[in-house]
Amino acid sequence: MKELRVDEALLASIKGYENRNAYVSPFAFQPEGTMQEAADLKGQVRRTKVVASLEEAIKKSGLKDGMTISFHHHFRDGDKVLPMVMEIIANMGFKDLRVAASSFTGAHECMVEYIEKGVVNRIESSGLRGKLAQAVSNGVLASPAVIRSHGGRARAIVEGDLKIDVAFLGVPSSDCMGNANGVIGKSVCGSLGYAMVDAQYAKKVVLITDTLVAYPNHPISIPQTQVDFVVEVEEIGDPNGIMSGATRFTKNPKELLIAKNVVKAMIASGYFVDGFSMQTGSGGAALAVTRFMKEEMLKRDIKCSYALGGITAAFASLLEEGLVKEIFDVQDFDLGGVASITKNALHQEISADFYASPFNKSAAVNKLDFVVLSALEIDRDFNVNVISGSNGVIRAASGGHSDAAACAKMSIIVAPLLRGRLPIVIDRVTTVVTPGETVDVLVTELGITVNPLRQDLKANFEKAGIELIEMDTLIERAKFLAGEPKKAEFSDEVVAVVEYRDGSIIDVIKKVK
Repeated sequence: MKELRVDEALLASIKGYENRNAYVSPFAFQPEGTMQEAADLKGQVRRTKVVASLEEAIKKSGLKDGMTISFHHHFRDGDKVLPMVMEIIANMGFKDLRVAASSFTGAHECMVEYIEKGVVNRIESSGLRGKLAQAVSNGVLASPAVIRSHGGRARAIVEGDLKIDVAFLGVPSSDCMGNANGVIGKSVCGSLGYAMVDAQYAKKVVLITDTLVAYPNHPISIPQTQVDFVVEVEEIGDPNGIMSGATRFTKNPKELLIAKNVVKAMIASGYFVDGFSMQTGSGGAALAVTRFMKEEMLKRDIKCSYALGGITAAFASLLEEGLVKEIFDVQDFDLGGVASITKNALHQEISADFYASPFNKSAAVNKLDFVVLSALEIDRDFNVNVISGSNGVIRAASGGHSDAAACAKMSIIVAPLLRGRLPIVIDRVTTVVTPGETVDVLVTELGITVNPLRQDLKANFEKAGIELIEMDTLIERAKFLAGEPKKAEFSDEVVAVVEYRDGSIIDVIKKVK
């Protein structure tokens, strides 16, 4: 066969082509990782990315000491991927890794051991819970943990603030080339919204599945174009763990009263009209808001244009009843949400970047009318703490709290005046996660409190005949009932840094005494 070869001297003489390669053969300039590795298959494209074991995938990924690895938390308390991967990584002798999970849950207590053994020296996440949170609060890390909102984490990955060397992503189903989703398989979790950003930007992507299906898998949440290796294991997670601590319908009179006050505020705001948009949390009061809101929507013959965020069965049922036109789903909080995204075309999976990144051309939070959010603490300046307890110990997650509060037309914080014997409305929060200037309304069992920055809302509420209660009154009432709250004592050592969604530092968490 006649050789096909453009003269290199000729190329060098053509403007703009001086440094281009002349054709040699079909695969001469193929990038690393796109070709078969077996000696007898040289020169042929890869037709499978399945490797025999996690250990083999880790070796092939090029992981080295000091690198950054990532995980997602869509299985919440049922996650088995992070513990499985970390055990193998520890046994292989890796040291000084940074672990950047979308969030750490109660399923990730093993991380304490790996930090103490030097396998891990840095962690970055939206949240910390359980024994890991306690250990970090006590100063187990050599470098401070980094806390980011979901939108802030997506921004950090896209912008390169957080560079992921190897992403280990548990997926309920994948084919041999890495087309994956969260709605097929024996361990379904629904949306893979947090994993999507990691898959797109990590240098190497390892998918871990317990359901390997025939090619091509459908629907595609993570495409084969972003995947390097696929590993089949026995079990990646327990779907029942998705609901742990996340969703509960309430009969608590205090929570029901708060929910009714929220809906009252929504109606009076001027935003509760046909085509409004909404995000709620997953606690008892938030779910009750959904129920009472439905009654008012039917009464007024209006519909919600889209529901956003972590999705529950409550919003999925509104979609099926035609009261919500569309759902944007970054994470499912219960199996009802999982079932809905599996069968409803108008229930759309979105990435964390689409959901809430402040630096893309427009995130879904940018169009929110209402968001209903909870709080561990809120202070007289309307600053909200959702990460640490009153004792200073880290115990929860930033989530999308500051993202949604910043962008919604009306951000509503729901909280009891007291939780047990602890005042929730106080002079100064332990840790600022969401700045008060982005919080519009606080709703407690005592009524509705408006941020002085929102005189327009105050006027609308008063016009509707709503009796408002001032923040100072709430704080004094809390002190009367529970006494002056004892302040946590800290050393000077910083154990965690709280980033605002744009990457600026809004607060730090110090080691508890």
